Amino acid sequence: MANCNKLFLDYDNNLNIPKKKKDKLKDSKEVLRNRIRKHFKEKHPEYKPEFYIQGSYKMGTTILTKDDECDLDDGVYFKRETDVTATTLQKWVKDALDGSTNTPVEHRAKCLRVIYQGDYHIDFPVYIFPEDDNHPSLAVKNNGFEESDPKEVVKWYEAEKAKNAQLNRLVKYLKGWGDYKRNKMPSGLAMTILAANNIQTNDRDDIALKNTLIKIQETLDADFECIVPATPGDDLFENFDDTRKNNFLSNLDDFIEDAKKAVDNEPNQLKASRLWRKHLGSNFPLGEDEDVDAKEVALKAISERVLSGTAYSQSSGAITSENTGVKNKPHTNYGG
Repeated sequence: MANCNKLFLDYDNNLNIPKKKKDKLKDSKEVLRNRIRKHFKEKHPEYKPEFYIQGSYKMGTTILTKDDECDLDDGVYFKRETDVTATTLQKWVKDALDGSTNTPVEHRAKCLRVIYQGDYHIDFPVYIFPEDDNHPSLAVKNNGFEESDPKEVVKWYEAEKAKNAQLNRLVKYLKGWGDYKRNKMPSGLAMTILAANNIQTNDRDDIALKNTLIKIQETLDADFECIVPATPGDDLFENFDDTRKNNFLSNLDDFIEDAKKAVDNEPNQLKASRLWRKHLGSNFPLGEDEDVDAKEVALKAISERVLSGTAYSQSSGAITSENTGVKNKPHTNYGG
């Protein structure tokens, strides 16, 4: 049926952050880091911040959302015991960031968020990492410190990605789906874990995505969980209530149904692309209004005739198998 592999490769490109925006994001990150360094040097010199970019930006799976926005997670580490509460330590980082943009800094449960309105945001999770500890601990607002090691997640993903380069694209497709549907769809990290644990590779990305979605559904039907493959090994679906769970599973079921139609039943590429667009949005390109598989078969047949010397060139320049025009001589393919 309609081969949409090229459309998916174009979609992958459409999800990439433009260089100009990426450069601005990196510049903003450095400005904010310097604000934090300066603030702690002046106000809390016994606390020396260090930084580590983590999450999707580090893993290479950051996407441009349908709002033309993106994000970056920059961990703030204090390699010492702390004598203040987790909330206070977060508050100190917030004090350093306040006034950096026109939008107030958000003091979220597990990070401080600096928003560059309509462009991007940068999250600063805060960690302590005493010398004798095996893993850092994340500051959680009004809830103390929780052991958490984002570097382990990055290391895990790099190992998974090394097994198959297609994984990165499939992760971005799933994140693009989640961004388009929203309504409390699973997080980007959850989509990453689901893709890595259930990937079904194929030379075509459309077939690989369809089969990976089916495998994800089979896995979740057996056990609805998404375990982080790093310290502390928590379940990202643990706090999903029935409404959120059913919304996700319903969206997954609908996506699989249309993916099957697009890959298995629809010969017209334009119609197939519209089925994909129902779940991926307008960033997914429209296809050609033609049976691309039949066209590919016809071109392959002409190629075989050219190579065998049974093709004829017409005055219009067209090559056919009709016994009219000038008969071609057999051709030999050179190279790879």
